[in-house]
Amino acid sequence: MRLRAAWMYFVEEMTQNEIAQHLGIGRVTVVRLLSDLRERNEIKFSIETGVPECIALERELEKIFGLKEAVVAPLSDSQADAAVSVAAATGQYVSAMLQPGMRIGVGWGRTLHESLRFMTETPIADLGVISLLGGITKVRRFNPSEFAWRFSSLVQAECYLMTAPAVVDSPETRQTLIDKCGLAEVFENAKALDAVLLSVGDVTPEGTAYRYGVLPEDMRQRFIKMGAVGDLLFHYFDKDGALIADPIQGRVMSVPVETLKAVPQRIIASGGPHKAEALLGAIRLVAPTTLITDEHAARTLIALAGRSV
Repeated sequence: MRLRAAWMYFVEEMTQNEIAQHLGIGRVTVVRLLSDLRERNEIKFSIETGVPECIALERELEKIFGLKEAVVAPLSDSQADAAVSVAAATGQYVSAMLQPGMRIGVGWGRTLHESLRFMTETPIADLGVISLLGGITKVRRFNPSEFAWRFSSLVQAECYLMTAPAVVDSPETRQTLIDKCGLAEVFENAKALDAVLLSVGDVTPEGTAYRYGVLPEDMRQRFIKMGAVGDLLFHYFDKDGALIADPIQGRVMSVPVETLKAVPQRIIASGGPHKAEALLGAIRLVAPTTLITDEHAARTLIALAGRSV
């Protein structure tokens, strides 16, 4: 309970009264729990000890999906916004795994954007950050190029951007941009990555791509009819992890799935029970080595895979 109270207070930014109400305890007890955390040295910039229920879920996810590591963030309620909790865990994880000389490819989305404020700002020698997706002018705050640039600035790394729209009008335009506009280097760099950091999109109206009008509603409906449950870098896939046969697959300015699957360290960071089916498809598509999600998404994901905790 002490660690749950810490997460609610420091990450989900709930008030002491809200925490008390949610946990069914008095506000004085909440104050005491937070005080105990400081005395035990369990709070610095991160929580030093995992919540036991989340640790059990981590081991179960690793066992079911063959992950090298699962990170499950606490979340106060299944209806709560999972993005910040997952972002906090992602920022802490990425800061710990970055090494001098590493080349890391990065995706886009709200969760990854939020993770920046939980990353440690410190120079890392000879680090390279490569954006895996073209730009999205309609969503400046969550623009892939903006995220890659801010990420690289935090660690004073070299940054390589995909200077093209995320979706172009035809496969021929895509190939021309690669061949004649200097993007071949980005695609070649992607073949030598040490790690990729990706977030999963879903096909609900609340998905970032649809909420901000990056892709039209009729296209979303078309994807759903074809069995799509989510996307990675606008590569749309079904629940079994197979890419759908839609023309958009040849028009996306992003690193191909086969290139992503060949990267040694593949990190997926997304949460919320509503994304569980998309997460399952993404796991089957690229076989991540690390999954970062929240406890409610983890339970739903395990249930979808035919197991329960």
